[in-house]
Amino acid sequence: MSPAAPTPPPDRDGVRLHVVTGKGGTGKTTVAAALALALASRGGTVLLCEVEGRQGIAQLFDVPPLPYEERRIAAGPSDGGDLYALAVDTESALLEYLSMYYRLGRAGKALDRFGIIDFATTIAPGVRDVLLTGKVYEVVQRNRRTKNARHYDAVVLDAPPTGRISQFLNVNSELAGLAKVGPIRNQADTVTTLLRSGRTRVHLVTVLEDMPVQETADGIEELRAGRLPVGGVVVNLARRAELDEDERDRAVSGRLDAGSLRADLERVGLPAGDALLGGLLEEAREHAERRDLEDRQRERIDALDVPVFELTRLADGVDLGGLYELAAELCRQGMA
Repeated sequence: MSPAAPTPPPDRDGVRLHVVTGKGGTGKTTVAAALALALASRGGTVLLCEVEGRQGIAQLFDVPPLPYEERRIAAGPSDGGDLYALAVDTESALLEYLSMYYRLGRAGKALDRFGIIDFATTIAPGVRDVLLTGKVYEVVQRNRRTKNARHYDAVVLDAPPTGRISQFLNVNSELAGLAKVGPIRNQADTVTTLLRSGRTRVHLVTVLEDMPVQETADGIEELRAGRLPVGGVVVNLARRAELDEDERDRAVSGRLDAGSLRADLERVGLPAGDALLGGLLEEAREHAERRDLEDRQRERIDALDVPVFELTRLADGVDLGGLYELAAELCRQGMA
């Protein structure tokens, strides 16, 4: 069963920040990269950020590990946009924060040498996430009048997993409750305003299995409770439908025509022994049962009342060519 053509998220063209989250193992980094390429296909300049220190972007695009600077890593398909990448690390973000907002250039570096920055980002609750979201805010908020800084038409954030995405994105709201006045309160308020605005969408990546789908449903509920704007659900690693519904029913019940299958094998010159024939029938049964289970998960996803997009599992795995293929599919379905 192929999913119906999804309805694009509302106000898609006004979105500047796309946050991509998902349960571990669902391929959220791959989807974030494909979405960034898809957005670049409009001809604009897009930044792909990661904040978990895994260098997943560098591995996907087969480039050296990313430093704390924005680097061009690919060209957008079709219309010739540019894709840049940035790996945000907490210590560098804090030094930049101290320099930008408190003019602590050399003093900030001295703090780093004495290990105070490492202490603060490790011990102080929430400081790490405040710095990471603060850097993302900075690159989104840039405009063409900002000197010596690149302007991006869209920013895609490869965010933490679904289990902690609401806490990660709402950390500035919690900070604002602690800091009643001053620059820290002002900074927290502006970041929270962006993350809860129509310029942001949080997309959730899942696969058609019970636990990831349940975590997706729970994540959407938590995001909505936190007043964070939900974008779409991306069903990743979907299997192609090898059998139609009637064939699937017959495969599950053991009613596939073994004689016709034997004749087809012999027609193409393959030995149609009982072992091969039995193996193929068993594989067909397992495939049909798996597709039935996946369709039930699709029904659960459809009930979440959000736009749904689907990416098929690539037979040869994900390389740069595969990323472009996935990006084209997201464009076709209207996500970018």
